[in-house]
Amino acid sequence: MKESGKLEQALEVLRQFVCTLAAEAGQDAVYGESFWGRLCRSQGLLQELSYYHDYGTFLCKYEVAGYTLADVLVWQVDHFKLYMDRPEEMNRYRQPRLLLAAFDTMLQMEENPEQFVEKMRSETGQDILF
Repeated sequence: MKESGKLEQALEVLRQFVCTLAAEAGQDAVYGESFWGRLCRSQGLLQELSYYHDYGTFLCKYEVAGYTLADVLVWQVDHFKLYMDRPEEMNRYRQPRLLLAAFDTMLQMEENPEQFVEKMRSETGQDILF
């Protein structure tokens, strides 16, 4: 098989993976295809997705404003930890939703990193008393 054929095949596997994640996260097929289209415009995130697909963990090679996917995921879980005590339909039990949210945040950060950097620095989800 030619290199271009292998690349097309690999991209199709990733597209199906994203669409499956979207369905598991409660999203429809239109969302999955739209999300896939957005991911394809980011070489760094496409590489991260490919690594996650193959190994089930983050590569953490690609950064936006010094933050990796793992950083974003930790911030999201910490920031939204109030959801952790809620019923099963919440993010704690929806790993595909958390994963898509992390990729989506990184896609948004590529366009406007300052907005998210400020949130990650100031919104920790911690109950701090002064």
